[in-house]
Amino acid sequence: MAQLVHDVVAPPKAERVLLLCHGFGSDEVDLGGLLPYLDPDGYFVAVLPRGPHGLPGGQPGYSWFGFGPEGIATDEYAASLDALDDLLDEVCAEHGMTRSTAVVGGFSQGGGMALALALRPSDRPHPAAALGLSTAVFADLDGLDAAVAPTLPVLLQHGLDDQMIPVARARETAERLVALGCPVVFEEYRMGHAVALESMQAARAWLDRIRSGERPTAAMPAPPPPGLVPAVTTARFEAEVLRSEIPVIVDFWAPWCGPCRQVAPVVEQMASMRQGSYKFVKVNIDEEPQLAQAFNVQSIPLIGLFRNGRMERQSLGAKPRPQLEAELGMLVIP
Repeated sequence: MAQLVHDVVAPPKAERVLLLCHGFGSDEVDLGGLLPYLDPDGYFVAVLPRGPHGLPGGQPGYSWFGFGPEGIATDEYAASLDALDDLLDEVCAEHGMTRSTAVVGGFSQGGGMALALALRPSDRPHPAAALGLSTAVFADLDGLDAAVAPTLPVLLQHGLDDQMIPVARARETAERLVALGCPVVFEEYRMGHAVALESMQAARAWLDRIRSGERPTAAMPAPPPPGLVPAVTTARFEAEVLRSEIPVIVDFWAPWCGPCRQVAPVVEQMASMRQGSYKFVKVNIDEEPQLAQAFNVQSIPLIGLFRNGRMERQSLGAKPRPQLEAELGMLVIP
């Protein structure tokens, strides 16, 4: 793969490298806006690479690899990871800095790339730490370097209201990293698929501790209470939906689906207004493809009304609440 397009911000007193990888659909400019919050004193040479792949259909933005219902493009993923590895070597050499003191991080898809870069088996020196913001992890965690894990601190920050990557998935990643031996700090914030001022302040404090030679760790926070529209798995679908004594509204969705994110708050509102009369659940078709196939879910978002063990009605696409209620045969609440 050709060298990655990238920006470099090199303050005069910088002492180590900070590699920040953007999320799906963004570019190398995106995370530069976080530098005044993460590194206001200029201790890091910030490297801001651009994902090598454009988006399908000529949409603006870039990605590290493509993905969809069939899974990720593994060849693109591996090639991007190698390119980031080479870029880290190049920038460290250019600025006379040690690779083993670098911090790698990113947002969403880029955060997953950063974690894989930091922890994958390699003959090259591993970075000092890794930072994941609203991170999706696509690496096989079982294939990461267990020997280096205890020496590599990780900060994971995630939104409790993240509709793109559910917080439960981020917690699972954190727990598996802890099991590998990583010093992990996992933090949850009342935000969606984003960052917040509070989270950036905490990330800056964590970076200061990394610079001082610490390996911060913290106990996992208590799990959040279940939301109004909890996720349901294939294993639980029969008990939670098909055998339910009250009608069930099922939101079939996927993290990569923009209209799914648009309709999710509408479904949450319906759930809050219909407590006791209807049950509401959601199914991630990427994680539960058997359910999507069983109910012929070919396009999403698809909202289905289940009663007496079968799907009676369905509504396709993101729509206002009154229209959605009408299409599902529910009494429309003004």
